[in-house]
Amino acid sequence: MEGPTRRASEVVVAADPVGLAHAAAERFADIAEEAAARDGRFTVALAGGSTPKGLYSVLATEPYRSRVPWREALVFWGDERCVPPDHADSNYQTATETLLRHVPIPAAQIHRMRGEDPDPDRAAADYERLLRSTFQRESRALPRFDLVLLGMGADGHTVSLFPGSPALRESARLVVAPYVARLQTRRLTLTLPVLNGARSIFFLVSGEEKARMLKTVLEAVGRSHEIPSQMIFPSRGTITWFVDSAAAHLLARREASLP
Repeated sequence: MEGPTRRASEVVVAADPVGLAHAAAERFADIAEEAAARDGRFTVALAGGSTPKGLYSVLATEPYRSRVPWREALVFWGDERCVPPDHADSNYQTATETLLRHVPIPAAQIHRMRGEDPDPDRAAADYERLLRSTFQRESRALPRFDLVLLGMGADGHTVSLFPGSPALRESARLVVAPYVARLQTRRLTLTLPVLNGARSIFFLVSGEEKARMLKTVLEAVGRSHEIPSQMIFPSRGTITWFVDSAAAHLLARREASLP
């Protein structure tokens, strides 16, 4: 059985969101190069939110524009809002504007969730079929991304898995479209089995408003079934938390720090 190449969990503390983005970009490039050399392709699920947006802006510039094997990349999303792809709230739109249109990745290798579909359940089923067909050459039952990017809300949610969501109990489907009561809308999201099947997971967390939840997720004894971010832990991979000093200031545990 293949084992992790790094510690199962690592915390990298940067001084600010800019430092966080650069640290994550360096590791992103390492993983992309390793995957392309090993398999001839690099599969990644992108995240929404302001902190990942900072990472995308760094990846769109040198040396990462040239260093990352973009022509071998297959790009997916961890979740999406139920809006058209050109909407300001679209995760696809954010990643396109800040990263994808600036790097040499073939358009056919960019696979967005169709948030504009009036039937979110159908959109989720379509994306699940896409995932299964893309990863069908592997013998494992679940897709295995080389890298999944995640953010975390102050309530502990990640992708569109919110506290109390029935989607947290999903064990068979790869993609679902839960109703998010606090936002009064539906979202498309990958499920925990897919996320936890990844080779590598990056959490990107910045801001003092995340500090208390970050401490709970990283330092509470045991695994919670009430906090979605604490339910993320790859079974055969690694998880790295890239956090800035504002988010990390309550942590007792700081495994790696950057200036």
